[in-house]
Amino acid sequence: MTETSLDRVITEERFAGVLASEAEMLFRLANSLETRPDPAKRRLQLYQLGIEADLVEAFLDDHGAKHNQAFVFLRELVASLRGFAGVGFALEHLWNRLDGYSTLLSEEPEVATECRSAIEQARAFVLDTLLRLLQACREEAGSLGVQWGDKLYPEDRAVTGVVNLRLPNNLGDELLDEEDLQVAGVASKYLQVCEMFAQIGIRRVHDPEERESFLSRICTEERARVYEATVHNLQSAYDTYLKGTSLEARDERLPLLRGHTSAAFHLLEAVTGLVHFVERHGGGRPEGLGSRMERWVDRAKVRDITLNCLLYWADAVLSSGERLAREILSSVSQVEELRLDIPAGLTIHARPASLIVAVVNRYEMPVEMEIEESQCNAASILEVLICAGSNPEARSCCFRGDARPLADLKALFQAGLGEGGLEGLPPGLSYLLG
Repeated sequence: MTETSLDRVITEERFAGVLASEAEMLFRLANSLETRPDPAKRRLQLYQLGIEADLVEAFLDDHGAKHNQAFVFLRELVASLRGFAGVGFALEHLWNRLDGYSTLLSEEPEVATECRSAIEQARAFVLDTLLRLLQACREEAGSLGVQWGDKLYPEDRAVTGVVNLRLPNNLGDELLDEEDLQVAGVASKYLQVCEMFAQIGIRRVHDPEERESFLSRICTEERARVYEATVHNLQSAYDTYLKGTSLEARDERLPLLRGHTSAAFHLLEAVTGLVHFVERHGGGRPEGLGSRMERWVDRAKVRDITLNCLLYWADAVLSSGERLAREILSSVSQVEELRLDIPAGLTIHARPASLIVAVVNRYEMPVEMEIEESQCNAASILEVLICAGSNPEARSCCFRGDARPLADLKALFQAGLGEGGLEGLPPGLSYLLG
């Protein structure tokens, strides 16, 4: 029996008719957005636009539009539409909650006003770009023979709300002795995020060429996703341990810290979306797709919004909460200094260093290690190894930080840094066996 292929080639003319049916809801939503703009419903409309564009993009990809000369640009437009809808949704979500996100920016009215102005500028640009992309889709569809009707989007298809339902976070509320650790862990993570962003050196740049060079160095799509994920992980840690708990209710500083985190996260969501557009759809594309896209989306303006309205203010919002995080950490930490002798005949090589780092990371509180004149972050295996390796003759080291991790470090040193086997560690260090 002759084996037949599961794939069959469809003519472009026939595909245009099939696509018109599959994309009907996207076209109808476009009609509604263009003829009946409703600012009160914008957030949900953008959410729905992302869904409809995603469905059409998947349909185009399933039929090989990415590699078809006739339909490749329409596919690029729909993909860009989906991406900008996501950026718009993140900004609308932030804008609607901006007053609810209590932050220390309220103490600096001029700065807060400048921040709001930047977000509003980004919102306006994204909305204008979406309308231009919809017009581009309409023109491109028409040139391909894809019928675009004049019906509006059905009300019963639209989502009525975007809400994540969650049970109250009350597991462990009775563990009062761990409350300080939970708060300290989140505050410490916040400070680590601030340190990461400080090392990036984000600043506003208005010259287009300098801005392009700057963003290409510090904010590729890969880096943007790391920034977004790092802040999202911080927000998740807060929500896991503190949100909705009695601990949060008792300390008014904690919701402030989350406000800074959430505002920065939504700004970084938008940054990632715009950087993705530039790298995937806005330039360097085959068959001149980048230049065709430039007609509809101003790449230089995308870069201006990305840096000066979004990334800059994500960094500013985070750094303005740094003082608060330090205050919170200080109030729940019992900072001490502990000098420990390195057991005779032993050195701090890879295995002992990994145990030191494991102890510090268990508590998620900052601990500084000092050997001779060298200082390092005791939560970093690389820094601990460099610090110890730079002082091979030293027979003692000093730790500064919260009393709880320091007590475990003392027990670890007294047990010979685990060099006699982990089974010889005291019960209080059993977590190192996992």
